[in-house]
This record gives sequence, structure tokens and C-alpha cells, in this order.
Amino acid sequence: MSAEEVYVLAKEKDSEIGFATIYRTLDLLADLNIVHKLNFGDGRSRYELCNLPSEHHHHHHLVCLNCNQILEVKEDLLQQLETLIEREHGFQIVDHRVQFYGYCSDCKEK
Repeated sequence: MSAEEVYVLAKEKDSEIGFATIYRTLDLLADLNIVHKLNFGDGRSRYELCNLPSEHHHHHHLVCLNCNQILEVKEDLLQQLETLIEREHGFQIVDHRVQFYGYCSDCKEK
């Protein structure tokens, strides 16, 4: 979600809440590793909950260059690559992020 989307939801609960409060809170949650701050190159940061320690699952994002829709891909096809990198380079991987840019099915049809 973007800060704007969070603001709209928070405003429904408390009409007095300010936009600056949303930004400060999201920055604090990111500093505490409760949310990830994501940048997809469109000038808007987005936030998503971090995986819990018991959940070690990565996911990837599909970013539509036309409508800016962002879809999540739940499959993690990079686990074998991570294992290979860790074994061959002695590098401990704790996270990875992959973003694919293109056109969603709706925009592709147009």
C-alpha cells in the first residue's frame, strides 16, 4: 500500500489524523522492520508487512508500466539460486527482491 492508501483507511477511523502522522508512522514501522518500504520507480513509496521470523517466504512483484498496478507473485523460484550462491561464495543471504516491469493483462489487451 502507498502512504496515500494508508491515509484514506486511517481517515475512516479517525477523521483528525494528518498525512504527516502517516508518513512518520510508516517510517518508524520500516525502521523497526515491521514493514518494508518499496520503491518501484514511479515516485511513490509503498509499504508491505515484513515476513514473520517463522515465515521465510519471498515473493516478487509485477509492475504495470501503463496503469501502475502492482501484483504479487507468490512463487519463489530463486531458492535454488540462493543455495548455490551461499554454498559457492560463503555469502549468507537474508533477503532478496525481484521486480518485473511490463503490462498487465488489461493494459496488454488495449
